[in-house]
Amino acid sequence: MRLQPLRPELGAHHVVYPTRRAIARDNRRFRTLKIVEASDSSLLVALGDAISEKVQGRVISLFRALSELRDARIRNLHPAYASLLIDFDPRESSHKELAALVEKSAHKLGPEAERKPKIVEIPVCYNAAFAPDLLDIAERTKKSPEEVIALHSSATYHVCFLGFSPGFAYLSGLPEALQVPRLDTPRKSVKAGTVAIAGSQAAVYPVDSPGGWRLIGRTPVQMFNPAAIPPSRLAPGDVVKFAPIDRGQFDTMSGTISETMSNKTSGAMSPR
Repeated sequence: MRLQPLRPELGAHHVVYPTRRAIARDNRRFRTLKIVEASDSSLLVALGDAISEKVQGRVISLFRALSELRDARIRNLHPAYASLLIDFDPRESSHKELAALVEKSAHKLGPEAERKPKIVEIPVCYNAAFAPDLLDIAERTKKSPEEVIALHSSATYHVCFLGFSPGFAYLSGLPEALQVPRLDTPRKSVKAGTVAIAGSQAAVYPVDSPGGWRLIGRTPVQMFNPAAIPPSRLAPGDVVKFAPIDRGQFDTMSGTISETMSNKTSGAMSPR
């Protein structure tokens, strides 16, 4: 999938820092790096113009490298499919200084910087009660519901970034045979834990929210807990595998998880 070029009318000042040649000499993985002022307190680092596993790998590598610096000037990092948005404190740094930091970090990265990703297995119940769109997906893809479930659960997914709502992880890796459009009219409410697909993406709704993706199952696992550190079960760069479970297993796991959460809450509220 090709991405549209940056345009000034969309908010970026389009000040491009001259880093491409310097990085191309010593780091071929980052030769397409482009740094643009996105606002008075942010930089947009574009690492490619297409959505691909290779470009996403560059994004995650740079995201991790900058995260590990724990630089007080950087307030937040927002990875996307082919870019990284850096929100910084303009009282402590300038665009030029942050651009130099990005260039330095990218310059140090190479294939050896890639680490073994964390693999997260998520149990999913594909019972009809949790999968209102399963039959429609089967019809659209000319497959049986069992084939849809087998394809979905056998794929390997990668967390590209978090967005839309707290802990909502956009997952790449959905088999092409399962790619269907979003709903014409979004639902007003989708339950937390619901597993969904849309286009070339998959996701698990971390909290109750509206949603226009097609729903094919539900996990009993809590995907987002604001009291936990970190609050999201998934992070950019993680690898996700879905493991089918039946309704009985779902109910058992839901009860166990609810009891565990209740005990943790009670313990936190108990006097010391």
